[in-house]
Amino acid sequence: MKGQMKYYPVFLNLEGKTAVVVGGGRVAQRKIETLLRYGALISLISSRLTDKLNELVEIGSVRYLGTDFQDKHLDEAFLVIAATDDKELNRHISKMARRRRLLVNVVDQPPDCNFILPSIVERGHLLIAISTAGRSPTLAKKIRKELESRFGSEYATFLLLMGQLRKEVLAKGFSQDKNNLIFYEIVNSGILDALREGDWKEVVSTLRRILPRDMETTIEDISTDIRHY
Repeated sequence: MKGQMKYYPVFLNLEGKTAVVVGGGRVAQRKIETLLRYGALISLISSRLTDKLNELVEIGSVRYLGTDFQDKHLDEAFLVIAATDDKELNRHISKMARRRRLLVNVVDQPPDCNFILPSIVERGHLLIAISTAGRSPTLAKKIRKELESRFGSEYATFLLLMGQLRKEVLAKGFSQDKNNLIFYEIVNSGILDALREGDWKEVVSTLRRILPRDMETTIEDISTDIRHY
């Protein structure tokens, strides 16, 4: 329908960037735990904290800025999450963040957000994000659970394997068409099924069939490294 907002999907590099989180309940805790997994530096403001957040503050994983939000807390922020139970405070935080042209998410207040957070399926370097544009977070969670059963840990292993093989193949100086054919054959082979079954003999055999003969030693070395990763 005309006038409905659409969100542009994007993946952010948060390594070493400051995320200011206002709120110390279970929702804020979940947001913080996710942000920490992706390398963000957390600054936290709240009058109360969950036991887990207290622990993160005590061990230095989260920087605690006090009980009351002040506009100056946003000075070093890259993104902001408002997760208090005070809608007017959340709205004020959003207004101040947007005035600074920061990324801001306000829990359960879509009009005060300029970005929203998807449900995530993560398998190593495979990251699948599901969003319903805020219409039904429950549906997004349902789809996430379905995808979690569809994409197992073999995808994480496969991407470790492909990451190393890709560098070795590209170093050979083949044409782009030949490179694309090699990568297509690997992705569409039975390697994922073999990884799911833990059948490394089949993995190595398949790679030997697809890759040039002079890469046999490379195949063995890479396979051994990843098996012991």
